[in-house]
Amino acid sequence: MHFHDTQRKVDYVLAYHYRKRGVHHGSPAHSLAVISNGETGKDRHAGGPGDIELGPLDALEEERREQREEFESNLMAAGLELEKDLESKSQGSVFVRIHAPWQVLAREAEFLKIKVPTKKMYEIKAGGSITKKLNTVLQKLSVPLQPRVPEHSNNRMKSLSYPFSREKMYLYNIQEKDTFFDSATRSRIVHEILKRTACSRANNTMGINSLIANNIYEAAYPLHDGEYDSAGEDMNDRKLLYQEWARYGVFYKFQPIDLIRKYFGEKIGLYFAWLGLYTSFLIPSSIIGVIVFLYGCATIEEDIPSKEMCDQQNAFTMCPLCDKSCDYWNLSSACRTARASHLFDNPATVFFSIFMALWATMFLENWKRLQMRLGYFWDLTGIEEEEEHSRPEYETRVREKMLKENDKSVVQKLETNATEGGDDGGDDEDKLTWKDRFPGYLMSFASILFMIALTFSIVFGVIVYRITTAAALSLNKATRSNVRVTVTATAVIINLVVILILDEIYGAVAKWLTKIEVPKTEQTFEERLILKAFLLKFVNAYSPIFYVAFFKGRFVGRPGSYVYVFDGYRMEECAPGGCLMELCIQLSIIMLGKQLIQNNIFEIGVPKLKKLFRKLKDETEPGEADPEHSKPPEQWDLDYSLEPYTGLTPEYMEMIIQFGFVTLFVASFPLAPVFALLNNVIEVRLDAKKFVTELRRPDAVRTKDIGIWFDILSGIGKFSVIINAFVIAVTSDFIPRLVYQYSYSHNGTLHGFVNHTLSFFNVSQLKEGTQPENSQFDQEVQFCRFKDYREPPWAPNPYEFSKQYWSVLSARLAFVIIFQNLVMFLSVLVDWMIPDIPTDISDQIKKEKSLLVDFFLKEEHEKLRLTDEPAQRSQGGGDSSRRSQSGAASSAPSALSPPGSRASSGSQHTNL
Repeated sequence: MHFHDTQRKVDYVLAYHYRKRGVHHGSPAHSLAVISNGETGKDRHAGGPGDIELGPLDALEEERREQREEFESNLMAAGLELEKDLESKSQGSVFVRIHAPWQVLAREAEFLKIKVPTKKMYEIKAGGSITKKLNTVLQKLSVPLQPRVPEHSNNRMKSLSYPFSREKMYLYNIQEKDTFFDSATRSRIVHEILKRTACSRANNTMGINSLIANNIYEAAYPLHDGEYDSAGEDMNDRKLLYQEWARYGVFYKFQPIDLIRKYFGEKIGLYFAWLGLYTSFLIPSSIIGVIVFLYGCATIEEDIPSKEMCDQQNAFTMCPLCDKSCDYWNLSSACRTARASHLFDNPATVFFSIFMALWATMFLENWKRLQMRLGYFWDLTGIEEEEEHSRPEYETRVREKMLKENDKSVVQKLETNATEGGDDGGDDEDKLTWKDRFPGYLMSFASILFMIALTFSIVFGVIVYRITTAAALSLNKATRSNVRVTVTATAVIINLVVILILDEIYGAVAKWLTKIEVPKTEQTFEERLILKAFLLKFVNAYSPIFYVAFFKGRFVGRPGSYVYVFDGYRMEECAPGGCLMELCIQLSIIMLGKQLIQNNIFEIGVPKLKKLFRKLKDETEPGEADPEHSKPPEQWDLDYSLEPYTGLTPEYMEMIIQFGFVTLFVASFPLAPVFALLNNVIEVRLDAKKFVTELRRPDAVRTKDIGIWFDILSGIGKFSVIINAFVIAVTSDFIPRLVYQYSYSHNGTLHGFVNHTLSFFNVSQLKEGTQPENSQFDQEVQFCRFKDYREPPWAPNPYEFSKQYWSVLSARLAFVIIFQNLVMFLSVLVDWMIPDIPTDISDQIKKEKSLLVDFFLKEEHEKLRLTDEPAQRSQGGGDSSRRSQSGAASSAPSALSPPGSRASSGSQHTNL
C-alpha cells in the first residue's frame, strides 16, 4: 500500500508491458527506477550489442518508452511523486506508483471544490415527537438487520461541510494530513491530474485515457485497501465490506450504503441505494401478487365458465384445429387449460394492475426522496457539473480532420487565422460538426432498423416453427393429444435461447454504433450507448411476449375461410381458454430464464473463466525466472490480476429489463414481483461480491442522481399503464364476461357464457380437401362450433360479425380509455401528494446554511482576536518589550506559520 520507504501512500497505479531490444541475460536486481524526485537507480538506456539496430517493433517500443517518460515527467512537474521498479528483464510488466503529497491534494481539492467536514458538528432532529418515537421503535426492531459498520453507529450527528480552501484552513479539523482525505478522494484527485496531463510526443494527447487507448499504458487504477480475506484482526474498509455486505450469509441485512459510498464513490453508492430501494419495494407487491394468485386458486371451483367447459353434458362439438388430419373434438377436453387460465384471468388481476401502476409511481417518488436525502448526507447539494475532457477517439478524429484541412490549404488557413485573430478561426476545425458525424448517425439509424427487423424476423420464424411443428405432430395419433403443450414449451425455449444470444450481440453492436458516432465526452457516450442498448434489448426481450399478447389468434379467419401462412399451414390460434395462459407461460419462462442464466450464471461463471484464462496465459508466457517471485505479491500486483471495471450500464440494464417484466405484463403474471424479489436478494450480494473481490477498484465519481436511467424507468411506468389496459381488455376474457353478464345474461350470472362466445359453422361448407379424413367422432356432425362472435349459417348474413362482436369491441375500447385515464390521474395524484424533497431534509438544509454563516462569523472573529492581541501588547509595552517582540517576530515564521510548516513537512520525501 506504500512506497518502499513505507511512509508515502500509493494513491494510484499505472501499469504497462515492456519489451527490450534484443535479449538480455543476467541476474535481475530489484531496484527503483524513479524515486519521487526523478533520481534513477540504474542507467536504463545502457544496452548491449543487440541495441544497435532497430526493427519495426523495437522502434514502436522505443517511441512508447519516450512518450511514457515525457508523461511521467509532466506528472512530476504537476507535483506528484512517482516510484517504479527497474526494467531488468527482457520483457514484463512495470507498475508506476503515484503518491500525491499534501500540497497537491490541497491545491486540487480547492480546484475541484471538494466539500470536506469542518470543526462544527450539529444534531439532526427527527421531526415531531410522534415521528421521533416511531423512528426509535423502528431502530430498536431493526438492530439485528443493521450491518456492524462504524458509519451506522452515530447517524444523529453531522459535520458542517464546506468546499476546501487553502485560505480557510482554520475551518477544518485537520489532525493528520495523511488521513484528512480518504483513499477514494485521494485517488479521485490523482485521476483528475492524470486526465488533464498532456503528452506532446503522442500528438499532444490529453490524459491517461488517450494513452491507454494508444497502448502506451495498459491500465490505470487506484488500489484496494488491502486484502478482503486476510487473516488477523487488522480491519480495512474492503474487508469490512466483504464481511458485512458482500457475502450471501448476510443477505437479510441492510446495505452499508455510507461505507459503499465512501469506498467506491457516489455513483456506485447511488446504484446500490437504488437497487436496495427497488428490492424493498418488491416486498409489498410480491405479497399482493401472491394474494391475487391465491384468490384465483380459491375461486377456481366457483368459476362458472370453466365449469361449463368441463361439463361433459354440454358436448360442444368444435371445428377441426387443422386441415385433413385433425378431427372434430369436444370442448370438455380443454378442461385443464380453462381451469388453469382462471388462476390468472380473474377480476383480482384488474385490481392488481391498478395497484402496480400506482406502485411504480410511488417507487419513483420515494427514490427521488431518498436521492435528496442521500444528497444531503453525502454533501451533494449544490455540487457543480465537472468539466469533462474529450474522449481519445474524438481527439483522434479532430486531429485527422485538421490534417486534411492542412493538406488542402495551409497558406489559406494561416492567412484566415491572422486576419480573424485569436482563437476564433480555429473553432470549426477544432471540433466535429454535424456534417462530420452524419455518416455515423446514418449508419446507426440504418443498423438499429436492421436489428429491429431482424428481431421481428426471428419472432416470425418461431411462429412458422410453431405452425409447421403443430401440423407435423397432428399427423401422428400418438403425439396428437399433446400438440399444444409440446409446441408452446419448445417455442418458448427457442425464444429464450435466441433472446440470450441476441442480447450479447446487441450489446456489442450498440457499443460499436456509439463509437462511430464519435461523442465528445464520456457522459455523452454513455447516454447514447444506454439508449441504443435499451432500445435493442427491449425489443429483443418483449417482442415474443407482445406477439402472444396482442397478435396471436387475431388473424386466424374462420372455418371455410382460414388465413394461411404458407400453402396448407393455417395461422395458429389461441387455446380454448384464451391466450392469457400462454402469455403467462411465455413471460414466466423468459423472465426466469434470463434471470437464472444471464444475470447469475453469466455473472458468476464468465468472470471466473476470464480469471482462469488470464492466469493460464501468465503462466505460459515466456519470461525469465524472478528470484523474488517467491515473495508475497504487492497490492498493485493483486489488483492488476483482477477484472477491469467497465461501468454500471450492464447492472442497470438487467434491472431495468426486469422492471419491465414486473410492470408491463403484470396483469397476466401476478407472481412476477415474487420471482424478481428472489432474484434481487441474490443479485445485491452477487454485485457486491463482484465489486469487492473480482473487480479493480473503480475511480470515485461524484454525481447527484442516476441520470438517464430515471427517465427510462419513468417511461416504462407510464407505458405499463397502456400495456396492462390492453392486456385486460384484449387478451383476457374480463370484458366479454362483463358485457355478457350485464347485457345478455337472463339472470345476471355467467351461466351460458361459453355458449354465447361460440359461433356455429355448417360443416358442409368446408372447402374441398380440408375436411377431416377418416373421422372417428362419436356422432354425425352437421354443425361445429368455433370461438368468435359471428352470425349463424341460417342468418341473412351468415358468418358476418354479429352485434355482440361490436358491443364487446366498443366495451374494450371504452375500458382502455377509462382505465388509462383513471390510473394516470391516480399516479399524478400520488406524485402531487408525495413531495420530492422530504420536509425534514429541506429544514435541515436551511438550518445548515444558517449554522454555516454563524460558524464562519465565529471563526473570523476568533482569527481577528488572535491577530489583534499581539498588536495591543506591542502598543502597551516599552522599548525593551518592543525589542523582545521584534525578536519574537523574527522567529515567528518558523514557529507560528502553519502553512509553511505544512509545506516543509509535506516535501520531506522530495528532499530525501
